[in-house]
Amino acid sequence: MATFLVLQHIACEPPAAFEDELLAWGAELDRIEIDEGDPLPDWRGYVGIITMGGPMGAYEDDRLPWLAAEKRLIGEAVRAGTPYWGVCLGAQMLAASLGARAYQGAAAEVGVLPVRLTEAARTDPVFGTLPEEFVALQWHADTYDLPEGALRLAASDAYPQQAFVIENAYAMQFHLEVDAALATAWGDVPAYARSLEQLLGPGALPRLIDEVRERQAETVSHARRMFAAWLEHVVGLEPVAAAAAQSPR
Repeated sequence: MATFLVLQHIACEPPAAFEDELLAWGAELDRIEIDEGDPLPDWRGYVGIITMGGPMGAYEDDRLPWLAAEKRLIGEAVRAGTPYWGVCLGAQMLAASLGARAYQGAAAEVGVLPVRLTEAARTDPVFGTLPEEFVALQWHADTYDLPEGALRLAASDAYPQQAFVIENAYAMQFHLEVDAALATAWGDVPAYARSLEQLLGPGALPRLIDEVRERQAETVSHARRMFAAWLEHVVGLEPVAAAAAQSPR
């Protein structure tokens, strides 16, 4: 049984649609909630690593010493060729673990907003499953520089660094995996709700949830399709249909 290490930084930011796809492939996950004090395991026992978002910055090692240990784990695993999937903070952690800078951006990017693929992404086995332009939930104020040797895969008007790949490691700043129910759970986090109101004004949360709900069918479909491509072409799992056809009856 293929088992993936999932690194979470807050309970309300699970892999969501990515997790649904992973389980549909018959794989398992070992969820580590680092912010709750769960110890980091040996990454060598997993076929891949999935790192999700959170309210902290990848550069806050002084405030949160466990960030340094997590970045060491990510860097060691990725340099050894372990497949990696990083979302939002998970993208920034990958960049930082490979020696690039993660930092506060000029302004927050929040909303269901357009993202455009780069020319290189169109022939990528994972990002090539997406349309040339699509919408995704953005909810961040941090960004990162591209690590040496990485290939940029996507950009938005506000932030040119929206996704990249380096060997078997993929990172994306945006969220395709989130539906309206999960966005509502994010809004239940007081710090998230206050930040949203400060950025977008009174009533911002229900407006944002409505935007997510309106587009969730397409965004979740994109999320599952691209993640399936990663499982097949990068991790090397057997496609679901092929596995089902070979199952004993």
